[in-house]
Amino acid sequence: MTNPAVVNYQRQSRCVELRDMVRPAPAAEEVLLEVAAVGVCGSDLHQWLAEHSWEVNYPVVLGHEFAGTIVEVGANVVGWAEGERVVSETAAVIDVNSPMARQGLYNLDPSRRGFGYGVNGAMTRYVAVPGRCLHRIPDQLPWEHAALTEPCCVAFNAVAINSQIKPGDRVVVLGPGPIGLLCAAVARLCGADVAVVGLAGDKDRLTIAESYGCHAIVGDARDWAYEVDGLGADGVVDAAGISATLKIALELVRPAGWISKVGWGRDPLDFSLDSLVLKNVRLQGSFSHNWPVWERVIRLLATRALDVSPILGGVWPLTQWEEAFESMHSGTIAKAVLKP
Repeated sequence: MTNPAVVNYQRQSRCVELRDMVRPAPAAEEVLLEVAAVGVCGSDLHQWLAEHSWEVNYPVVLGHEFAGTIVEVGANVVGWAEGERVVSETAAVIDVNSPMARQGLYNLDPSRRGFGYGVNGAMTRYVAVPGRCLHRIPDQLPWEHAALTEPCCVAFNAVAINSQIKPGDRVVVLGPGPIGLLCAAVARLCGADVAVVGLAGDKDRLTIAESYGCHAIVGDARDWAYEVDGLGADGVVDAAGISATLKIALELVRPAGWISKVGWGRDPLDFSLDSLVLKNVRLQGSFSHNWPVWERVIRLLATRALDVSPILGGVWPLTQWEEAFESMHSGTIAKAVLKP
């Protein structure tokens, strides 16, 4: 195969396969990247298992967490050159003149379409990327770490931007998946005392949480949340991939506290939100990221202030994508990276 790609071809469970794709030609505003490493996201697994709640443009190449080298530059691209090491944001298609884009919040543009579901992603050798999506990365940042810039940005946005976190806060993170673990790591960087909550089957991932200096809790976190003054945690990050955890978050948070919800959940809520009102809690959704978040996260990764080594469970060649997917799905590892 000259340009193998991991393709999600229809909405049925496990309808993903390796296909040979034509090498794309960059448009005038794009560059062509040779992909060096691409992370496997929980959303890739959701599409693989047809458990997602978003619209997908089938067939589509999966992968939106990626780093690579510029090998071709479009005619209208300024400031970029062949051979540069870069990472790419995920907002592949936006309306640059929309009100949200004009505020720098293009991640919230309603017309936004991302790599891996709206347009072809990076689980392949070559991918065309708009020049506006690129960020340079330093030589000392390994490719497999650089590929995890995107989930780090998701976590940074959920914790450092979209919450009310302060040094000394006690914060509960629900869900020890990659995003939950990175949210916990960012909360620690912000000076919080953090507990990460999972299920009995999450033992290995909770061990990773402990390596970030967090408390690992299996099951009920109420004792930890309420142990200081009986009122609850200052903040809760809901990073689980189900809707029901929002109810748990409302039980754990203190009056006038905050909840940052970054985990998706396709099922409708079946409980009252009266406690949100009664406790005067701020409930904040957090989606994606924008340019300043990426620049900050790249600095954190380059200096190892934010270390992704603990969550990186293995690196697989692209041809072994299914083994990587299965390893993450089973909970054996937190995060897989593919190398085309």
